[in-house]
Amino acid sequence: MTLKIINYKPIGFNKTNLPSSFYIDDNGLISNTEPDEFKVIDCNNSFLSPGWSDLHVHIWYGGSDVSIRANEAGFKRGVTTLVDAGSAGEATFHGLKEYVIDRQRETIKAFINIGSIGLVACNRIPELIDERFIDIDRTLKVIEENRDIICGIKVRASGVIVGSWGITPVQIARKVAEIANLPMMVHIGEPPPTLNQIFDLLRPGDVVTHCFNGKHPGSISDSPQIFANAKRLAEEGVFMDVGHGAASYNFEVAKEAIDNGLKPYSISTDLHGWNLHGPVYDLATTVSKLYAAGLSLEECVNAITYNPRNFLALDNAASLTAGSKADFTVFDVNDCDELVSDSQGNNITLKSTFEPKMVISGAKTFMAERTKTPQSNS
Repeated sequence: MTLKIINYKPIGFNKTNLPSSFYIDDNGLISNTEPDEFKVIDCNNSFLSPGWSDLHVHIWYGGSDVSIRANEAGFKRGVTTLVDAGSAGEATFHGLKEYVIDRQRETIKAFINIGSIGLVACNRIPELIDERFIDIDRTLKVIEENRDIICGIKVRASGVIVGSWGITPVQIARKVAEIANLPMMVHIGEPPPTLNQIFDLLRPGDVVTHCFNGKHPGSISDSPQIFANAKRLAEEGVFMDVGHGAASYNFEVAKEAIDNGLKPYSISTDLHGWNLHGPVYDLATTVSKLYAAGLSLEECVNAITYNPRNFLALDNAASLTAGSKADFTVFDVNDCDELVSDSQGNNITLKSTFEPKMVISGAKTFMAERTKTPQSNS
């Protein structure tokens, strides 16, 4: 049955003078035509935004020991689009597609890992030990077969992964990205390689994930010169992505960067089995932390809607245009007094939290809620 959406506060859309109500037809498309029969969906004066999008998750459940089930990060948490960030390399990508991507209600895209085995045994068997772990020809073949899904090349450029191989995997990923005409997503952390070595290989449209990590060395806060380089890259069109994770978000680094003009392009979770029950929990809790760090409400919303959706070339439904597929998140921002942690065990008290209430996907609605943290009810 056609839905009529009413009583909402639009946010994250690219036009003003948006309608006070709209219809979604039986095909899941936005319509301006009132039908004879319809079901009213009352948003109860909550915010309505384009569907939340998480640019960094790990959801190759069963194919990667660190991954979670996609539905643990998706609709029930207010998220309509998930991007698996390198859980699968060329040798395992077919499984990610058949057993996860093709079976989910959520929209799922993926960065393919430059390492052939991906995160089959994350960190226990690093995917970039030496040249035997990269097959350029097979990687390019898998990309061509999955152009509708693969949105870039993922390379984890930190010492625990690359060891003495240093900057070489990033150089190879750069070349593959150029051949495939795709961006890179580069995981930064402890060297080798150094941040400046990585920065020299980045191009506009590439993504730096874990941009606010607190690992020293390996953080944009290591020195004024490194911070200036990171800020310059962002100004030139390299996208800074949060990628909170179990080890890669630091409250002080984030606040200092934001205060000094380096704001994230996208807010993502790096959600996986080692942080699902803390300190990350979900996208709503993560974006609440960035709100506390100094981003405005509009900046937070854009960083989980318009920006990642634009990167993925998704239909934003950003003007509520007739004929667009309905894809929305309904949410509140509530006052609270909630203790949360970063990846290094530092604590802050949130005064506001993003609280997803509902996802509207096509002509269907799904209830949503933020994960309860230990301090949620205090």
